[in-house]
Amino acid sequence: MTDQSNRAISIEESTHFIMDQKLWLKILIGMALGIITGLLLSPTEGYGLSLGLDAPHAIKSTAQWLSLPGTIFLSMIKMVIIPLIICSIILGIAQSNDMGFVGKIGATLIPYFIFTTAISIAIGITLANIIQPGAMIDSTIAQQAIDASIQTKGLPTETFSELSIPERISNLIPSNPFKSSVNSDMLQLVVAAIITGLALIAIPSATGKPIKELCIAGQVLAMKIISWAMLIAPYAVFGLLASTTLQFGFQAIESVGLYAATVLSGLLCMIIIYMLIIALAARSNPLTFLSNIREVQLLAFSTSSSGATMPFSIQAAEEKLKLRPQISRFIIPLGTTINMDGTALYQGVATIFLTQFYNIELSITQTVMLVITTIGASIGTPGVPGVGLVILATILTTVGVPPEGIALILGVDRILDMCRTTINVTGDLAAASVLNKWLK
Repeated sequence: MTDQSNRAISIEESTHFIMDQKLWLKILIGMALGIITGLLLSPTEGYGLSLGLDAPHAIKSTAQWLSLPGTIFLSMIKMVIIPLIICSIILGIAQSNDMGFVGKIGATLIPYFIFTTAISIAIGITLANIIQPGAMIDSTIAQQAIDASIQTKGLPTETFSELSIPERISNLIPSNPFKSSVNSDMLQLVVAAIITGLALIAIPSATGKPIKELCIAGQVLAMKIISWAMLIAPYAVFGLLASTTLQFGFQAIESVGLYAATVLSGLLCMIIIYMLIIALAARSNPLTFLSNIREVQLLAFSTSSSGATMPFSIQAAEEKLKLRPQISRFIIPLGTTINMDGTALYQGVATIFLTQFYNIELSITQTVMLVITTIGASIGTPGVPGVGLVILATILTTVGVPPEGIALILGVDRILDMCRTTINVTGDLAAASVLNKWLK
């Protein structure tokens, strides 16, 4: 009891330290200053402060220096995200002390996650087909964006491996968890954490105590490092947005404005879906739900990382939404890795947008396969910034879109990443609220 109390106190101190910094306000200021700085320095905008940044190497060098705080911030988040998620899942299962209850949660949760992810992709594809943002983009500006990104190597250099369904199933259990950790294969790590948590329930409590204490220490240490990273978050957001705006300029961003509006409209639709789920399935007031999680949403927006936001989501679930710990401490860490509704919606819109730009017609069968592929690709991806582009590159290869087409949307990806992460986190909390009502 003392160990758990010390853990709770330590984590609470870290979370309140971050909340007390008025981080959301500093982040918004950093965003605004970053965009303004990027526009002023961009040689394509003509605002008089380009400082001779006309050569591609000068632009790249300046962008790297501007984004340095962001690179450090993201590296600190990535450094602790895997141990934080693994420790949280193991403790969430082990501390429930009820194998049957964990089985009930899993049997209900996985279909729920797949259902909401399918809805989000369907919304994204439908909106993209109705609005058709890819048919309205200026081809000249689009080609300039592609050429600039190829020169600065701003495109994803990797995709996730193409595996058949049997191979994916057989790969769920990691034969080498350390290799899975190095490869950031989150789905394998989640499965390993679940098996470890269940084993801790099955063995004598005294035998499993050292493992639990190790996980408790891992959680506390990860939270402390995240609290340090949050101190530079405003500077990180400033640098990342300044770097992006410097490289792409306002014209490149403006040219895909309709695409960005389509994504944002889809994300707004998902918020409405969640509100209906909260009202009908959880029997709660949707406005009260949004009010209780607004700080978590702001943190998700600012960090672009559902994994970094996870401890705050758990705290809000238990303190604000009054959910049972055995629900929140299992569902939210699991949702962080396999419940990516916002990311899936964005991938659906982006794929349709690029097929429209390249005049690629998708049949009904291909569209259905796109939905299935996107669901599979979004499950188990790391909850860290930027990984959505790698997933998107994988999906594009299945429909015949050249990977360099991603260059068209790089200019607005930072903002959209922040927005879709907010939806991902909201979806995790909505799922926890629903299952807290359903499972007695």
